[in-house]
Amino acid sequence: MELRATVEEEVARELTRMGVEGGIAELIKGEFIPAGLTAEFDELLEMQVGEAYAEDIIRMLGRGEEGEVKLGDIEVKVDKSELSGKIKEELKTKLRDVRMKLSEEKLDAILKKAEEKYEEAKVEPREAVGIVAAQSIGEPGTQMTLRTFHYAGVGAIYITLGLPRIIEIVDARKKPSTPAMKIKLAGEYALDRNKARELATEIEETYIRDIKSKIESSTEDMCVWVSLKEKELERKFIKREEIEEKIKEVGKDVLVETMEDGKLRIHVKRMSFHELLKLEKDLSDKLVKGIEGIKRAIVRRDADGEYMLYTEGSALKKVRRMEGVDFSRTTTNNISEIVDVFGIEAARNVIIKEMMDTLEEQGLDVDARHVTLIADAMTMDGEVKSIGRHGLAGGKVSALSRAAFEVTVDNLLGAAMYGETDELKGVTENVIVGQPIKLGTGAIELVAR
Repeated sequence: MELRATVEEEVARELTRMGVEGGIAELIKGEFIPAGLTAEFDELLEMQVGEAYAEDIIRMLGRGEEGEVKLGDIEVKVDKSELSGKIKEELKTKLRDVRMKLSEEKLDAILKKAEEKYEEAKVEPREAVGIVAAQSIGEPGTQMTLRTFHYAGVGAIYITLGLPRIIEIVDARKKPSTPAMKIKLAGEYALDRNKARELATEIEETYIRDIKSKIESSTEDMCVWVSLKEKELERKFIKREEIEEKIKEVGKDVLVETMEDGKLRIHVKRMSFHELLKLEKDLSDKLVKGIEGIKRAIVRRDADGEYMLYTEGSALKKVRRMEGVDFSRTTTNNISEIVDVFGIEAARNVIIKEMMDTLEEQGLDVDARHVTLIADAMTMDGEVKSIGRHGLAGGKVSALSRAAFEVTVDNLLGAAMYGETDELKGVTENVIVGQPIKLGTGAIELVAR
């Protein structure tokens, strides 16, 4: 009891020193412990006191730094600003990081500048954003080369860039002309070159003909002879038993014999000459290892010193469950695969990234918002649509607009047969009929009283 009384007296003295009246200090002294009165900011947070409240408590205790902006002030002032939700969250994070250097005046100045920039970035009401985006990409597009460039430092894996790549993207082609993947590796595979090489051989398609095998058909004994090179098998991490198993899969009646010199004798009972030639071709084209469609996989070291794989060919689904692959960081330039595996939002992001990368590679400076608008238009219905008569242009409500784009007669005949009505709300149809378009100054109608 004596110890408790001593502690309470100490608390009362500390409260009085902090400016609490003597009578009140006597009443509330039992509610505190001395440690609570000398707690630092980090300790209060550990006691699960909210950041903004901890800041207020510290300040009430008289230990707040002069000129320092409170976390609560940042929250309140940013929330009151005219910025969008995403910008507010980003701004709060960045302001918290530099809070110690901020004053009330500086905080107000930053918010004022951010609001000004945000207003400048906004589109004017009834602005023809589609035309501006088309012009902003189309005009620099005339400066693009028609050649195909390859990735720097990735050997002979060629990749379509420049104008052909832009056309591929906006046409929403199911398969790009040069599909490729960048496969990031996980764990020891990212640090050990031999492990990375072993994984590359697991992914790269390997046919019997690729192992420098000699495949010959013999009409004398009506069989096919296969000579395997041991060094090539070691290099590809393939065992002879695996090859024999794969050969047996060619047909149910196929027999495989291993001769003394290591050659394989493959034959089928009662075989014609035509069947013999077919067996020779089937053996040559038999996939022994790897993923069909991935012609090559090259091991390279990235900027962080980790090993990664570049592939010629793309098969995102098949790579997904392979040991050693860090799938969360693996990318492909095949947008239709991205839709199947990751969904439409990911495809939208890849369209933006691929287009921006292609433009930047050509040294062209295009505002990302124009490219974003095109990506949004292509993906807004939940699937990737091309910008053409089979996609966005062909899906317009206006018959006149569709007719002005392509296959004019077919569109007009179809509209006439089905009795379509044109509301004349778009640009093209208003130009055709010779009246002001409903954009910019044409969007305003004056009514006389």
